[in-house]
Amino acid sequence: MEAVQASAVTDDVSTAQRGAEAARVAEVRRETKETKVLVSINLDGTGVCTSNSQIPFLDHMMEQLASHGLFNVIVQAEGDTWIDDHHTNEDIALSLGAALSKALGDRKGIRRFGDFTAPLDEALVHVVLDLSGRPHLSCDLKLPTERIGRYETQLVEHFFQSLANTSGMTLHIRQLAGANSHHIVEATFKAFARALRVACEVDERRRGTIASSKGVLTQQ
Repeated sequence: MEAVQASAVTDDVSTAQRGAEAARVAEVRRETKETKVLVSINLDGTGVCTSNSQIPFLDHMMEQLASHGLFNVIVQAEGDTWIDDHHTNEDIALSLGAALSKALGDRKGIRRFGDFTAPLDEALVHVVLDLSGRPHLSCDLKLPTERIGRYETQLVEHFFQSLANTSGMTLHIRQLAGANSHHIVEATFKAFARALRVACEVDERRRGTIASSKGVLTQQ
């Protein structure tokens, strides 16, 4: 009986170890003279978001990312927002991209590509992405206002450029329709979240192999 119990305990430990190894969770801290940022992401979460960025509209967008990607996301940031939101917006995006890349690891078994078109009332945005290891952004958003609340709309493209740079992502964003800046940007984040969710998913047919003829998807 004792031998059976010992074996069961060993099996439980092995299972726990395998689960820990399979966990796609990462945390990144970034501290400069301008900002102090912590970002964590769980790629296999349930859509839970805690975002305290000092930028209310960006917190709202982080909620969209978590909810529609089914990622668990934590953002804690302090920055020189008395100047403007540029540094904090940028460093959150850089940290998020780095956390995403870290959580993906060697990217074995993932689908790699994601494609989604999201509507929000009159707005319609198409996002296509490739977790290729090659950073690139092509962004075609026509935002009719300079601000959404206090958030400068020019920061949207800069957010995605910064995220692409550190995540090793090729990202294409196309606005197909839209007249309201809030709707356009929110549709963008929703489409991005849905496309990213697909790209991060494990493809069972790959059996842990890398979705590249080169055999590598990382930036190294």
